[in-house]
Amino acid sequence: MVNHMETTTAAKPSLVFAVNGQRFDVSQVDPCTTLLEFLRSQTPFKSVKLSCGEGGCGACSVLLSKYDPVLDQVEDFTVNSCLTLLCSINRCSITTAEGVGNSKDGFHPIQERFPGFHASQCGFCTPGMCVSLFSALVNADKKTNRPEPRPGFSKLTVSEAEKAIAGNLCRCTGYRPIADACKSFAADVDMEDLGFNSFWRKGETDEVKLSRLPPNKSTNAACAFPEFLKKETLACANLASEGCHWYSPVSIEQLQSLLQMDDNNGGTSMKIVVGNTGMGYYKELEHYDKYIDLRNIPELSIIRKDLTGIEIGAAVTISKAIEALKEGNEGKINLLFNKIADHMEKIASQSIRNSASLGGNLVMAQRRHFPSDIATILLCVDTLVEVMTGQRHEKLRLEEFLGRPPLDTKSILLSIKIPSWESSRNVPSGTTDTFLAQVSHCKNPAGRMLRDCRLAFGAYGIKHSIRVREVEEFLYGKVLSIGVLYEAIKLLESLIKPEDGTSSPAYRSSLALIQFDNEYKPVGEPVTKIGAVLQASGEAIYVDDIPSPKNCLHGAFIYSTEPLARVKGIKLNPGSSSSDGVVALISSKDIPGLNLGSKTIFGTEPLYADDLTKGVGQRIAFVVADTQKQADTAANLAVIDYDKDNLEPPILSIEEAVERSSFYTVPPFLYPEQVGDFSKGMAEADHKILSAEA
Repeated sequence: MVNHMETTTAAKPSLVFAVNGQRFDVSQVDPCTTLLEFLRSQTPFKSVKLSCGEGGCGACSVLLSKYDPVLDQVEDFTVNSCLTLLCSINRCSITTAEGVGNSKDGFHPIQERFPGFHASQCGFCTPGMCVSLFSALVNADKKTNRPEPRPGFSKLTVSEAEKAIAGNLCRCTGYRPIADACKSFAADVDMEDLGFNSFWRKGETDEVKLSRLPPNKSTNAACAFPEFLKKETLACANLASEGCHWYSPVSIEQLQSLLQMDDNNGGTSMKIVVGNTGMGYYKELEHYDKYIDLRNIPELSIIRKDLTGIEIGAAVTISKAIEALKEGNEGKINLLFNKIADHMEKIASQSIRNSASLGGNLVMAQRRHFPSDIATILLCVDTLVEVMTGQRHEKLRLEEFLGRPPLDTKSILLSIKIPSWESSRNVPSGTTDTFLAQVSHCKNPAGRMLRDCRLAFGAYGIKHSIRVREVEEFLYGKVLSIGVLYEAIKLLESLIKPEDGTSSPAYRSSLALIQFDNEYKPVGEPVTKIGAVLQASGEAIYVDDIPSPKNCLHGAFIYSTEPLARVKGIKLNPGSSSSDGVVALISSKDIPGLNLGSKTIFGTEPLYADDLTKGVGQRIAFVVADTQKQADTAANLAVIDYDKDNLEPPILSIEEAVERSSFYTVPPFLYPEQVGDFSKGMAEADHKILSAEA
């Protein structure tokens, strides 16, 4: 149930949040519902797009604002709404592209400059980019240590403007005009560096150029945190809906009780969440009965820094960990923390880092062999982790933690401790391997001697990041030289061995080692694309934005996973919830007439494979269900019974096609026009083709 009335929170637990300043109260919600699903199905705000569904493209980006009543401050950052669970935004404010600016209330200069710099073509990804840049402007405005910018600009720097859209992919425009639109807000931008646009002509002065740009304005009004949310005192909500529960414990003791309750209930399916970004890598095909949100447990959100190192709670986001590592790092003793932070900034996108937790990343590496760059970075600095299993607390080296059997569901990672390394030098060579060394100068022989070193490698087709201690021991105490490094590389080559089944194992191992007159106007002049500003504000309507009719069913194709095989049958995955909500399964046998998918000048293509599938990805059947998620889940989990016996071998070369007379019929109007006599020309040529092979 969605209630838009601005009243006090009802006695029944419910989610309370705002979207573009509008209040929403939700008391019944499936905990697996994402923010994107809610926005697109329950609100008029369709600027958020479902594209990759993995947090990799940024088309679903929104600005999330959280109020801290103790500090009386608002924190603003972007998240991927395709991964953010709706239950996790209690007492938060969401701003979409429509909230940044729109045709009714007026467009934001971001949404006017994007079209002016020709930074929008199809426009599908543009709203997400505008939100990402808007977030950067909001946070730059908060930096009181920066001087007030010139009129028309912001406190944003060119570097920050470019990084603002690092998590947004564009499939058609190219990034130069997009980057120019973003950099046009930067205080330190050189106007000559900004490319072709519809605001000014080449050769005009900077003053003229600036006067023609849509003026920058304060971001405060567009993302002002609603006062009614500041009055909400409920820090978290425990919600239930049709047998599914969302719990938000506020202490370790409450968490332990929930884990024990799960054990007493016979091990009902449970998911522990912080940012839920892991769903982008591991698709959620199982329906969980219980969700436990760790973000409100103080012990899991600590950041403690002293001379011995820095301790970071497992629920702390990667972005906040980066801030903590960079904070107050002066002198050599904490030089390493800056290096680690620099590495972490290369991981995923800003929106992912804003949601993903440091502990969650390491737990995925430990439980599911996730190729964690963070594990590789932290492994070589003797990082410690604290793990809680029941009432027992245990401190382990990260190396030991990663090498243990997968943690069970009752074990929780509490914190990560990164020790200080005085006078250390970190020599990074990418986030798939990390080197750290302590060196000293020696006179005989002259050079640099390795007093200590750490070498960590990951993403080489091995289960998890590893230390190569044999190479570390070989290098210990040696003066660096070409010969020493050569021997170390040979030793390393013998140690880094990808597991069987790893794609491209050899490659993975090698990684270790003109002006027109007005007469022709507007030809040659920059013309802003009609409708681009609506694309930037998210108000442009695409097919998927059209509301579904009432009582509409949804569908998803089942595709072949075999290149050539007979399809004997299709079943929904037995023993799972994959058939929930499924209404029908349609295949070629259900078509009363001709099984025709398309007809072109080159022939026909069936809608579904008949008895024989002729390629991976060919449509085999269609699942019809009550919701799109149910249809997608059923299609992904469908079990197809194939038969490959007594099949004619496939044609895999031109020679085989010629031998078996397998040709496409080319329409006569596509025949090339005969020019000259080919045979005569070849006969009279000085050089002859004696043999040829396709």
